[in-house]
Amino acid sequence: MKYIGAHISSSGGLEKAVFRAFQIKATAFSFFTRNQRQWISPPLDQETIYTFKQACIKYKFKPHQILPHSSYLINLGHPINNLLEKSRISFINEMLRCSELGLMFLNFHPGSHLNKITEHDCLLRISESINIALDKTKNIIAVIENTAGQGTNVGYCFEHLSEIIKHINDKSRVGVCIDTCHLFASGYDLRTQKDCENTFEQFNNIIGFKYLRGMHLNDSKRKINSRVDRHENLGLGEIGNLSFKWIVRNNNFCNIPIILETVDSTLWEKEISWLRLQQQL
Repeated sequence: MKYIGAHISSSGGLEKAVFRAFQIKATAFSFFTRNQRQWISPPLDQETIYTFKQACIKYKFKPHQILPHSSYLINLGHPINNLLEKSRISFINEMLRCSELGLMFLNFHPGSHLNKITEHDCLLRISESINIALDKTKNIIAVIENTAGQGTNVGYCFEHLSEIIKHINDKSRVGVCIDTCHLFASGYDLRTQKDCENTFEQFNNIIGFKYLRGMHLNDSKRKINSRVDRHENLGLGEIGNLSFKWIVRNNNFCNIPIILETVDSTLWEKEISWLRLQQQL
């Protein structure tokens, strides 16, 4: 089963994200559980929790079809200790929010070294941050997203993600989300079937499909290995259509949320329909 959807706005209430996903005929969605541009948000009240859970029941979205995304402010590998602690507290709060909402995942960008520590030390800080968060929470799986390698971001290669996972104490509560735009921008080719096979063979050898908990399907405005994160709608960028067809026809990507973050949201319903059609061809 392929669960396909998009990153949906929760403006006006978290339950609105569920309804908006239903409106575009999605079977998966991602969203922010709070304002992603603020460090602190009011705690969830019981009415918000109840209405969100009821909307999920009404529109038939189960926890394994939902991939909430954390704030972009969080840097779990921050080189400055007091700012690292600020990120850790925020990350734990987001995991607790997901737990209150009855969810099972929290997707996040790993972090940046800011040219103040080595990449390896940054990766170790990220692992330590995840371990601290897992110790203080229950059930929620920390889902690390690969990055485009823009600026001083780590997580732009499979080896980085593998190194983070290596140092996680409870590996049942860690996974990865692969963003196709980030993958391409960081140097992994996806333009032909052979490219897709080679890239995901590397993924399986270095990380393993057992850790794959979600996908972000995005074309790329920029060329391969640009290290620039600029999403494009499917088939309109440098990657082209083939890789997206290949992914939705491949059994390694079953039973996980497959999420569009493409730039023109008015095309999401059409893109979801097109992806479903490719499964049948």
